[in-house]
Amino acid sequence: MSKPLQEVAVRVAPADNVAVCKFGVEDGEVLTLSDGAELNVTATRPGHRFALTEIPAGEYVRQYGQPIGTSQGIAAGEAVTPENMSNEIPVVRELPEDLSTPAPEAAEARRTFQGFRRSDGRVGTRNFILIVPASMCASHESTTIATVAEYTLYSREKYPNVDGVVAIPHNKGCGAPDGSNLEVLMRTLENYAQHPNVAGVVFLDLGCEKTNLSIFARRLDKRGVKFDKPVEWIGIQESGGTKAAIDRGLEVVEEMLPKVNEFTREECPASELSLGVKCGGSDGFSGLSANPSLGNAADRLIAQGGTVLITEVPEFCGAEHVLANRAKDAETGRAVYEMVDWYKEYAGKWGAELGENPSPGNKEGGLLNIAIKSLGAIAKAGTTRVEGTTDYADPPTEKGLHLMQGPGYDQESTPGLIGAGAQVVVFTTGRGTTIGNAIAPVLKLASNTPIFERMAHDLDLSAGSVIDGTETIEEVGQRVFDHVLACASGEVQAKAEETGHREFQVWAERAVSL
Repeated sequence: MSKPLQEVAVRVAPADNVAVCKFGVEDGEVLTLSDGAELNVTATRPGHRFALTEIPAGEYVRQYGQPIGTSQGIAAGEAVTPENMSNEIPVVRELPEDLSTPAPEAAEARRTFQGFRRSDGRVGTRNFILIVPASMCASHESTTIATVAEYTLYSREKYPNVDGVVAIPHNKGCGAPDGSNLEVLMRTLENYAQHPNVAGVVFLDLGCEKTNLSIFARRLDKRGVKFDKPVEWIGIQESGGTKAAIDRGLEVVEEMLPKVNEFTREECPASELSLGVKCGGSDGFSGLSANPSLGNAADRLIAQGGTVLITEVPEFCGAEHVLANRAKDAETGRAVYEMVDWYKEYAGKWGAELGENPSPGNKEGGLLNIAIKSLGAIAKAGTTRVEGTTDYADPPTEKGLHLMQGPGYDQESTPGLIGAGAQVVVFTTGRGTTIGNAIAPVLKLASNTPIFERMAHDLDLSAGSVIDGTETIEEVGQRVFDHVLACASGEVQAKAEETGHREFQVWAERAVSL
């Protein structure tokens, strides 16, 4: 007896000539297509795809309505594999000079959340004291100060409005050539210190590094940066060494805690939110359930007047034309191509190719090449127009959807989104990812029900119901959006916050001459 196609597979777009298998099919299984025709299918694993019709050699294999490869001769019902599909796809980059994508429509019902309003007008979703090491030479001391402070000085009972004392240890700041890598590091550290989720800052240096506090202070002064929060500067060499610097840091934190606790939440419009969207440990379902569901939530936030940031430029490759043609104008569309080309050249300097991006786990899960991965990855940014591009950890100057330059590595790209102003991140995963951040909640959205159930202590939400057929993308998108607002309000913590994940690293190996 045959089964309806939709019970076992997903046809993403009407123009697709393949469908993605939900649960796996056995060799010889018969499926009924929407037009009533029957299709004999060869064995296909979950997350992988089979042909809905014969795809002669030389014709494009299509998913998301876009070419994902070139057929080497695929029979109707046959599983698509690297052996019968090459990765060759057309690259069409022409943009009309009069390109003009309409601005998103504003939502009729305005949403709010409970946030910490800062004196500069920005709004935080958390209220942290942050220990900022100027270099790797001060990272040990910064971690020790934060850890000891949280165990001995801070408690939620005593300081109910404080979310914790955290540090951002890293391995940068000295022993590196001058240039963009130091600039990116200092910009990232500065933006973390200025972030609205941070209410008090302790800067720490060894004293002789390339990014020591005197250099840092001159940079801030030159840029006209004025902190609107308690700030202290501690030098390890100047203090008399490690123990003295740690003792001083603890004294400063103890003085700051009552001041930071004075901040209280107040009602703020959702337009004040900047949402970072990320994916990691993706599988063949990520682009079918979690990413488009997150994209739906992103569209909802933009309709509220908010901001959405997407990064991982290697995963724009093969889909950059989709983003460029969604740009507000031709100039912005060309900027999309420029950021992808910059990354391609950058990666080439290190002997890498963007087409090698899919990991073994990605391929095992059905993401056979970069085109499939990228088309599914960009779905998490929604469908509204692209307002602009920005550099790594560099906040955009306008609301709406922005593309941030950055790598595919989770531990570097996620901190970059927060450095660029995101107060909350939603991170989609198909195989299970646990990453968090020092100063911002990172919510995990699972692409399938089994991984959500298996990693329930690490994953916050599931879009597996889209694959199971019990919810639509729109319904999950509404759930995600509501959960973002609840998390931003402090009503719920991200699972990564509960498990203590506070990863931080900076993508600063950018002194390559381009």
